[in-house]
Amino acid sequence: MAGGELIVMKQPFNPDDGFVFHLSASKIKFLEVAEEMELIKEDRSGKMREFSVAQMEDFLPDDMHVDDLLTMAERQSIVMHELENVRALAEDDHIPGYPTCNLYEGQSIFQVCQEYGIVTKLFPLHDHEALKKLGQSCLLLYFGESIALYFQFLGFYTSALMVPVFLGLLQLLFITETIPFFCVFNVVWVTIVLEVWKRKSNELAFKWGTIGMTSMDEPRPNFRGTMGIDAITGKIQPQSPRYMTYVKMYVVSIPVVLVCMVVAFFVMLVSFWAEDYIKQSEDESLQQYIIFPSIIYSVVVFIMNLYYRKLANFLTEWENHRTQSQYERHRVTKLVLFEFVNSFLSLFYIAFIIRDMDMLKSQLQTMLIISQAINNFQETVLPLAIKYYAMKVLHLKQRFLEKPSSNHPKIFRENAVDHAEPLTELKMPQVQYDDERIKQATEEADMEAYEGTYDDYLELFIQFGYVFLFSPVYPVAALWAVLNNILEIRADAFKLCKVFQRPLSRKVKDIGAWQRAFEVLGALSILTNCGILYLTPQVRRRAVGLSEVEWLLLFVLLEHVLLGIRYLLHIAISDKPEWVRVALAKKNYESRQAIKFERSQKNRRLLTRKFKTVHLPHTH
Repeated sequence: MAGGELIVMKQPFNPDDGFVFHLSASKIKFLEVAEEMELIKEDRSGKMREFSVAQMEDFLPDDMHVDDLLTMAERQSIVMHELENVRALAEDDHIPGYPTCNLYEGQSIFQVCQEYGIVTKLFPLHDHEALKKLGQSCLLLYFGESIALYFQFLGFYTSALMVPVFLGLLQLLFITETIPFFCVFNVVWVTIVLEVWKRKSNELAFKWGTIGMTSMDEPRPNFRGTMGIDAITGKIQPQSPRYMTYVKMYVVSIPVVLVCMVVAFFVMLVSFWAEDYIKQSEDESLQQYIIFPSIIYSVVVFIMNLYYRKLANFLTEWENHRTQSQYERHRVTKLVLFEFVNSFLSLFYIAFIIRDMDMLKSQLQTMLIISQAINNFQETVLPLAIKYYAMKVLHLKQRFLEKPSSNHPKIFRENAVDHAEPLTELKMPQVQYDDERIKQATEEADMEAYEGTYDDYLELFIQFGYVFLFSPVYPVAALWAVLNNILEIRADAFKLCKVFQRPLSRKVKDIGAWQRAFEVLGALSILTNCGILYLTPQVRRRAVGLSEVEWLLLFVLLEHVLLGIRYLLHIAISDKPEWVRVALAKKNYESRQAIKFERSQKNRRLLTRKFKTVHLPHTH
C-alpha cells in the first residue's frame, strides 16, 4: 500500500485513552493535489478554470500570498482526498496488525479502519478566529459547498414563502371567499419557485466550480471493484460494471423499500382504527385512553425510523454507487419515501377517506407547529443540556469511582495482535505539550458529530408539504413556516459552530435528490388542492346547478390545466441563466482552441524535423 504523503503528528497521550493524530500537508503537497483534483479556481480575469501549478501566478491577485490561495474547506478536502485514497494493493489481504480486518484490492484502507472501529473519530478543528467573522458569504470558505448550498436554499425558500404568507393573511383577515384563487396561485407559485431555484443552483455551481461534476467523477472511497485503468482519465481506479448496481437496486432494494412503506402505512391505519374504536365505544372508562394510540404510534414511528435509516444506509452501500453524489441521491430517495408515509399519509387519510376538514386543519396545525418546536429544541437546547450534564456526571464519576486519567479523546484505539512495533513506539513528531490544539482537540472530540445535511433538508421537505399540500385548509401555515425558518437559520448556524464538531467539506453541484423530492410534492399539491376544493362545502354551494359528475369533471379539468401550466413553466424557465450558458460555451470553445493550437504547434515541429531530414540540400 502506498502512503498519502501527509504530515502526521502524534499528540501526547495516556495509553489507556487511545491515540490522537494531527494531520496536515506541506505547502507543496497542497498545491500538487489541488492540480491533481482538478480544483476549479477563479483567476485574475474572473474566469473559473482548473488550477495549475505552472500557471499559479494567474490565480494570485496582487495582494494575495500563495499561503492564502486555498481556502480552509479546500485544504480540508485535499487532506481527506489523500487520506481516503490510500488503497489496498493485490497483496494486501488485511490491515497490518489486524488480521481480522480484511481488505480487498482497491479498497480505501482508511474507510476500513473506520468501519472496524480502529479509527473512532475524525474531524477538522474549528478555527475560532474565522468563526468570529463568519457570515453567509464566508460559509463556502469555511464549511464547503454542501453546507453553503443548504443555507442558500434555506434563505431562498424562506424569501419565497413571503408571498403565500401575505395572501394567507389576506384571506384569513379580510377575504374568505377566495379559497379557489389562493389554491391555484399556490400550486403555480410552487412551480415557479422550484424552477427559479434550479437556475440559482446552477449559477452557484458555476461560481463554485462544481457545475461540471458528473457520474464519471472520481470514485468515492467505499466504491468496490477491481483495480484497472479508467477509460476516461487513464488513472488506476476501482472498476465495477454499472449494470450490477442497477440489478441490486431493482431486484432487491426497491421491493424492500416498498414493503417497509406498506408496513408503515399499516401501522398508521392500526393507530387510526384503535382511536376510532375508543371514540365509538360506549364504555366511558375507555375515553381516558383516547390519546394512547397516538402516543404509541409516535413511539413506534420513531423506532421504525431508526432501524429503517440503518437499512437504507446498508442497501445504498451494498448497491455500490460510484460517486458520493450518486450514493447520497439514492440514499436520500429511500429515506424520503419512508418519511413521506410517516409524515403525510395520515393527512391524506383524514382528507380523502374520513373527509373531515376541521379535523384535517387541527391535525395539520398541530403537526406543523409542534414538530417545528420539537426540532428547534432538539437542535439547540437538548445537545447543550446533554453535554452539560454528561460532563457533570463524568467529573463526579472520576472524582469518586475512578483513577484520574488524562481525559484525552479516544481517536485511535490500539488492539493489534501481530504487529512487531506497537503504536506506542511509533517514531513520529509530537505536538508540544503546551500547544493550544491539544486542549481544543480534547474539547471538540466530546462534541457530537454532524451527520450531514439530510436532517436539515428533511425538516424543510416536511414543512414544505404541510404548507402547500393542504393550503386551502390552513392558509397561515406559510406564516408559521417563515417564523420557524428565521429561527432555523440562526439555530443551524449555532449548532454547526458551537454544538457539533466541524463537519468535513464536501463538494456538490445541486441539492441532489431533494430537488426531485420537492418537485414531486409540488406536482402532488396540484392533486391534493384540487381534491380539497372538490370536497369543500362552501365551494360546492357556488355551483348549485351542477350534478356530482359535472362537478367532478370540472375539477379533473382544473387539475389537468394546472398540470399543463406546470409543464409549460418547466419548459419556459431555463435551468441555467443566459450568462452561465454563454460562459460554459465560451469555456468549451477556448478549450478546443487551446487543443488545436497545441496540436498545430506539435505538427509544425514534426513537419519541420521531417522536412530537414528528407529534403536536405544536394551537394556537388
